[in-house]
Amino acid sequence: MPLAALAVAALTSQYLARSPGLLRGMLDEPNARSLHTGAIPRTGGFALLAGLAAAGLLAPTGPYPAGAGIWILLALLPVAAISLLDDGGGVRPRYRLAAHLGAGVLLLAGGLGWSRLDLPGLTLNLGTIPTVCLTLLLVVWMINLYNFMDGMDGLAGGMAVFGFGALAILGWRGGELAYALTCASIAATAGGFLTANFPPARLFLGDLGSTSLGLLAAALALWGSALGLFPLWVAGLAFSPFILDATSTLARRALRRERLWQAHRSHHYQRLVLAGWSHRRVMLRAWALMAACAACAVAAPGLTPPDQWLLVAGWAAIYVLIGYRVRLVERLAGRVAP
Repeated sequence: MPLAALAVAALTSQYLARSPGLLRGMLDEPNARSLHTGAIPRTGGFALLAGLAAAGLLAPTGPYPAGAGIWILLALLPVAAISLLDDGGGVRPRYRLAAHLGAGVLLLAGGLGWSRLDLPGLTLNLGTIPTVCLTLLLVVWMINLYNFMDGMDGLAGGMAVFGFGALAILGWRGGELAYALTCASIAATAGGFLTANFPPARLFLGDLGSTSLGLLAAALALWGSALGLFPLWVAGLAFSPFILDATSTLARRALRRERLWQAHRSHHYQRLVLAGWSHRRVMLRAWALMAACAACAVAAPGLTPPDQWLLVAGWAAIYVLIGYRVRLVERLAGRVAP
């Protein structure tokens, strides 16, 4: 499955990168948020879905998903459909939000909800209303933050490789073959896409690809938690390079009373590029961070609760230091930190 996903995604990505005029209106023109200078096809989402389809056809259980898999597929459909329309010409925000909430409702219908508050050494069962609210918040935020963070060559694909790769290892170690193969196939598909997205990128994911990965990240985190493979915070650690950057950036902009829906270049990776770092330099350092988070996420379930708290505290300190480092780079480059 993963090898088929990798091959199909890579071949499709190469074809789409060489065919910029294949789908009219799906070229990413530079704007106020962009870090690229020329028009790039944003059709990489088709390569992602092609790779996942190939993996599904070769699944040990056959081409028709069962159990949690069918609900994840159903949740993916409205997100992919509205994002494809958005790539083609734009969709009103309320329609996007409705599709994202609909995806969350479908996951809840399939029993994939945030029903427990799992902390190291402490588990609290949540009632129906908190479960619904937290699940919808998680799904909507993961979909959108993945889209926000897909603004530089190699970043979103790399996060998928390391994040879903970590979940695949946890699934394999826990004896959940279907879960492990699903996560490994997503990671492999992202790896295939990176063959055309490594700096300098010739293909972008587009909203179709980035929002699909965000939905899958939320869904696979909830599924793994429901299977008892790991507490939900472990999946959060695996994807924390995206979660922390997007969330802290949104909080800073809200505190400055900026219009949150307007395009900007305030994420850490954008600020480093604007300060003079190359796309490749930023990407490789981001990949190192992602790899470290993934490794710690894989190790975390086997630690004692006190050691898990130390791990969380250590990563909190690391992210604070990263924020200071970004501001230092900006000062040395003569830019005022936003």
